[in-house]
Formats: sequence, structure tokens, C-alpha cells
Amino acid sequence: MKSYTLHDLPAEERPRERLVKHGVESLSIQELLSLIIGRGIKGESVVNICQKLIGAFSSLGKLSEASIEELKQIKGLGVAKACQIKACFEISRRLIKEEYLSKNKNIIIKSPSDLYPLLKEKIINFNKEYFMAASIDNRNKIISVDVISIGTLNSSLIHPRETFEIAIKNHAAGIIICHNHPSGELKPSEDDLIVTQNLIKAGRLLRITVIDHLIITKDNYFSFKERKIM
Repeated sequence: MKSYTLHDLPAEERPRERLVKHGVESLSIQELLSLIIGRGIKGESVVNICQKLIGAFSSLGKLSEASIEELKQIKGLGVAKACQIKACFEISRRLIKEEYLSKNKNIIIKSPSDLYPLLKEKIINFNKEYFMAASIDNRNKIISVDVISIGTLNSSLIHPRETFEIAIKNHAAGIIICHNHPSGELKPSEDDLIVTQNLIKAGRLLRITVIDHLIITKDNYFSFKERKIM
């Protein structure tokens, strides 16, 4: 049975031509994916590849979180095309976060609840542990929120050098450190407590105050300062 391809469509109905004539908003998800992937392989047209992608991951959210290895399970997708898909989703995420942070960068932090939404925006995948620092000026306004590392928060792996590097560049008066627990558990671990104390000591030497340490999940947060454990 002959594989259906974009060339079977009249020229004016092909995704690229429709995008130019009617705008990118007029294209379906399948058509947008076909433009990203470009072409298929022998026996597997780009149309079929896109259909299988949509069927395998069922939603844009799940597709955006798919790993390179998971994408390569779709016949016709190699490393290069899988990377193209990942790159497009990453550009989209960064644009959204850039706009969000730009609109909220002058927020005055009066409590952890003011910062919590901005921290959540920096986490792409809550199944991984993100360690972040929010640089704060002397008027309690946010200068920036930056990801320091991704991976297990271990007292031997989190170094003050990386944590304070961006704060120094930003001329920050203080920082609020933060990490998420993929398990959804908000209670701090022994390593969490050790990391906090180490960074507080380093901050004193640098004259950059560690204002708080937040543990966050998708739905809530735990503040070391509010719980009076720092």
C-alpha cells in the first residue's frame, strides 16, 4: 500500500504554502510537526511519522517531555529529527518564561508566596530535582531567578561558588535558594539542612544574605524561614 505523502496534496494545501498564505495559526499540530521534521524516510512518510507521534504521546505536554530515546522509538525519527523537536519545545518554554519573568521582575518579595509562582515557572520537569537561586536587591525586588543545577540535592555536590556566582554578577543583596522534591514530599532532608547551613556561612563571608530556603512541589512550598529552622 502506497504511503500517503505531502506531495500527494495540491501545492496550495501543503503546510508550508498554507503557513505563508494563511499564517502559522491556521496549521494543525500534525502540519506544524511535519514542518519541523521536514521529510520522512523510505517507506515512512513525514505524514505517517507525525500521526504516530501524536498517537504515541497523546498530548503536546507529553510530547514536550519525551526524551530523545523515547522519540527515537517512532520509526523515521533519528537523533537529528528528535533533537529538532526537543529544540522547538525548549525555545517555546524559554520564551514563555522570559515573558513571565520580565512582567514580574519588579515584584517586591514580602513572603515566600510572592516568589513561589516564579520558581515553579523555572521547572520544566518536576520528576527531576532543580536547585535554584533568586537574586534579590536591597529593596526586596527580584533581579533574576536562575537554575544552579539539575539533579539530586546532595550536600557534597552543591558548592557555594556556583550558588553565589550569579548573585555576585547581579550585585544582589541577598538570595533565596530553592529546590523541588520530585516525590512531592515537603519535609526537608538531612542534606537539605546541611546545604542550607553551608550556604548561610558562605553568604556571611560574601556579605550576601541567604534570606530563605524553599522546598517546592507543583502545589505547595515549605519555607525554612517561616518554620524557623534557619
